[in-house]
This record gives sequence, structure tokens and C-alpha cells, in this order.
Amino acid sequence: MPSKRQSNFELLRIVAMFMIIALHYLVKGNVAAPYSESRSLVNYTAWLVEAFCIVAVDCYVLLSGYFLVESEWKSGRVLSLLCQVLFYSLVVPAVMLGVGMISIHDLGLYDWIGFLFPIGTEHYWFATAYLFLYLFAPLLAAGIKKMEKKTLQKVIALLLLFFSVEKTVLPIPLVTDRCGYDYGWFLCLFLVAAYLRLYGCKWLEEKKHGLLLYAGMCVCLFAASAVAGLLGGRAEALSYYADMPYTYNHLLCLFGAVGLFAAFRKLRIREGRAADIIRRVAPYTFGVYLLHEHLLIRYEWMNWLRVDAVRESFLFLPHMFWCVGVVFCAGILADFIRTWLFEKGKMFLRKRAS
Repeated sequence: MPSKRQSNFELLRIVAMFMIIALHYLVKGNVAAPYSESRSLVNYTAWLVEAFCIVAVDCYVLLSGYFLVESEWKSGRVLSLLCQVLFYSLVVPAVMLGVGMISIHDLGLYDWIGFLFPIGTEHYWFATAYLFLYLFAPLLAAGIKKMEKKTLQKVIALLLLFFSVEKTVLPIPLVTDRCGYDYGWFLCLFLVAAYLRLYGCKWLEEKKHGLLLYAGMCVCLFAASAVAGLLGGRAEALSYYADMPYTYNHLLCLFGAVGLFAAFRKLRIREGRAADIIRRVAPYTFGVYLLHEHLLIRYEWMNWLRVDAVRESFLFLPHMFWCVGVVFCAGILADFIRTWLFEKGKMFLRKRAS
């Protein structure tokens, strides 16, 4: 019998997606405005929430690396991922055209190229980076298992030096820094997750230590950004520091993600209805991302849900939770329908083949 998905990790997948939606709500909805535009208590609160959510993407990749280092690589997974991405990139504009939300004249040639080739055009940057990560996964897994522990530690340290430490310390934008929006950073996260899977970390064996690391790093991230934002008018370098901590490959973000991942790794969820629901919902979470981050939707859903009405008020907090819930449920429903359609399609093809 195939083993059940581990509900603690599946819960982290769900929580991370809630965080990702919250990130988009705050930044793309302009609730968390640049410090140069607003230094209100509301704005600082928004950036504090952002600090506690920014680890979500790294957690998602850590989950993948943790399991891929020991699991069998399947080429069919690549095709499945491509089909899932193409479904959303093509069906969303078709539906919006069909119900009259947009006109055919609103879409240009480049838009359709992006819909037809979402990986190459980075319509969804995460999907592009994740696909390349998955293609490299069997090579990474094989190499990691051939390495000695100390060698792997040195490789991870050197990669983090160039991908993370340099950009964290130096007060200038680096030409090679893509802020974690690429598969190069995902490969680093894969190695970190693989190390945790194979060798662990003694200090993080206690759940409270993971939570402490997560909370501490997020508070430090917010503080570093806020101080730089306050002093930004005095030096250009400090203005850069105000934004730079909120990037996926910043050292504080990485350690915060590792802390949250370690805490969920040690979380024990009793078997029962709750665990079954978590395992049932979690596989559809990637569809939540693909739906609300579609090019035609990513900036519009904030308008549909009237984010502008609470932008400069503490009412943004309950409104954000409501919007995140609405977007999450809509995405889960959409991906449930997609999965059902794909299953029906597979059954039809099997019957035709037989």
C-alpha cells in the first residue's frame, strides 16, 4: 500500500499558500507602500505582516527538496506540470473572453505568446524555476548521496556565499542577484532541504527552536528594513536596504524559512478527520497560485475585492484574511475541477486506446 502523505508537511503547504496570497495582497495591492511614500503605523504593520509571510516561497521549495532527494524521479511529472500550467494560462483568457470580462482587442500578440508558452516567457516565474529544479533533481540527488557530509556542507556554504551572503551584506545591487526569482536559488534550497533530510540539525530537533528561529528572523528582517527606510533619505545605500531584506534569497529570509520548515517537520497531527482534510486539500494548492497569478488576474483581483477601500486603515487586517480565504477557496475549487477534467480525459484516452 502506498504511504499516506505526511499531514504536517501538507499543512505547511497550505499555510505557505495562504502566506503567498497575503504577500500579493500587501505588495500588489499597495497596502505595504514604500517607506518613502508612507511612514504611518498602518504601513509599518503591513510590512511586519509581510516579514512573517515572505518565507513562504522558500518553504515551498524546501518541501520539494526534502522529498525529491529520496523519491523516484518521474518524467511524467514534467508533462503533468506543463499541462497544469498550460490549462490555467489558456483557459483563464478563454473564460474571460467568453463572459465578456475582456475583449479580444485587449490582447496583443505577446499576450498570446505568453499564454501558449508560459514556461519560456516566465508567465509564472515560480513554475519556470520549479520546472528546471525538477529537471535537475535526479542529478542533484545522485550527487548529494555520493558526497561526504563535510563536502556537502562546504558546497552549500559556498553557494550561499554567492547567492545570499553577498547580497545581504553589500549595500549595492548585484548584477547576478535575481532576488531568488530563479532556479539557481531553488537549487540552493534543494541542497539545504536535502541536508536536513539526510543529516538533520540537532538544535532544530525541538519544535520550539524552529518557531523561535522563524519568529526571530522575521522580526530582524522587518527591523532592518524599517530602520533603513527611516534613514533612507540620508544615504542612497540605506534606501536600497529598505527593500532588499524582502527578497527570497536574503539570509534572514532563508533562516526564517528553515525555522518554519523545521517546526512543521516536528509537528505531529493526530490521525483523523482533520488530517484527512489537510491531505485532501493540499495537492490543489499549486492551482491556487496558477489561478490568482495569471497575467490577466494578478492585479485585478485586488480591485474586484476592493482592497483600495482599506488601504490606509487597520481594517486591512480583517479584510486581508477575508480576501486570502476567498482567493484560496476559489483556487482550490478551480484546481479540483481541473483535476476532474484531466481524469475524465485520461479515462477517455484509455478507452480509445483499448
